[in-house]
Amino acid sequence: MSFLKSLKARIPGTRITRRTLAKGLETSHSLEKAPRRAASDHPDLDKLLVIPVSDEPREEQLRSYYFNQGQFLARQERWEDLAQLVTSEDTQRNASGGGMPVAELLCQGARSDVVALAEHLLIDGNPEESRPLTEAISALESILGEHRDNHIIATIVAMAHLDIAWAWRGTAAPRDTPARNLEAFDLHCTRACQVLDPFCGIELNSPLITSARCALLVGSPDATDRVADDYEDLIDLAPSQQRHIRALGHHMLPQWFGSYGALELEARRTAARTQDIWGAGAYTWAFFDALLVDPACASVLDVPFFLEGLRDILERSEDQHNANLFASFAAVSIPTASKQCSDDLAACAALEQIQQAAHWIMSDHLHELHPLIWGHAMEGFDNQARIASVDALFKQGREKANQVFMRLFGDQMRKGNSLIFTPQGLYVQQA
Repeated sequence: MSFLKSLKARIPGTRITRRTLAKGLETSHSLEKAPRRAASDHPDLDKLLVIPVSDEPREEQLRSYYFNQGQFLARQERWEDLAQLVTSEDTQRNASGGGMPVAELLCQGARSDVVALAEHLLIDGNPEESRPLTEAISALESILGEHRDNHIIATIVAMAHLDIAWAWRGTAAPRDTPARNLEAFDLHCTRACQVLDPFCGIELNSPLITSARCALLVGSPDATDRVADDYEDLIDLAPSQQRHIRALGHHMLPQWFGSYGALELEARRTAARTQDIWGAGAYTWAFFDALLVDPACASVLDVPFFLEGLRDILERSEDQHNANLFASFAAVSIPTASKQCSDDLAACAALEQIQQAAHWIMSDHLHELHPLIWGHAMEGFDNQARIASVDALFKQGREKANQVFMRLFGDQMRKGNSLIFTPQGLYVQQA
């Protein structure tokens, strides 16, 4: 058995259920009246809020499926089969409803055992005990040596190095990060760039490679000069995959390679180039993560354009992922982020308008609750955030969603009215 086969990933199991839970708001539609109930300051949410609840929506199922498939093929050392599958998905631009490219999910799974080991040793364990990690990296490098001309294998190895680099780097400010960790970060980024150097994503018509190159800007000395052009190439290759537009907005922040003015300009330019797909939505996607990482960038936000883009995204969404994403973004993440820039009146005013959008997002577009998304919203959608368990995140997200329902629609429920969220909109059943 190979070294890679012997590594065990730690992927929490999930199951699918539907529960009756939450809903709310007035509507011109009416339902048949139920027996009158007395008004209460503490309404019974289980009875008055009616909405299906999913602990593993289609988005999560799809992501898990392709992640596990990539992991399985890597553990079986079926590298040629994996490369062919990734190439097919990359060429067809297949992605989840949430915009996650299937090719990237497969590659994440393929490198997940090595990355999980690195995170365990560097975050939870003892970095001095580095022999298992060294052996795991060597195993990946040997696979690369056997498939030196294969750009898919190269991308898997390069992104494994980048993931390990971030495990060393952590999320603390550079001044708070040990010099040894910063040195390891630079070394792994350098190696990742070396692995990808022979391949051009544009020539290969590969969003996968082009995305990897954009991710590796964090280790490039000329990133500031390249960032806008590199992301333009990537987004033009796969304009329907919003993950890339969100990454552009993040990297255009001053803490990386841009400025507030440059962020707003690139968001507007991207919206113009992708109007046939997103309407104004690319402007909104470009600011999605940026507003949570650096809320002060809201000072340059064109709020009406942002909200127009939000509506365009929701109208184009085929499932409930984006409805939950933006509802929790506006109702949970933005209020938390706005506390970081309370002295910036322009930014606070813009963020307040986004918070108010939660009401119409939920009443017009939400008809299934995804608590895991709401749990992530409490962490600002930070992929580096540590959570105790998926079950804990689910419970935390459901409780937060209930609080939001009470805040926005509590007046109706205190009258004893039932609120029912449906695909046709929110219905109020009078007490």
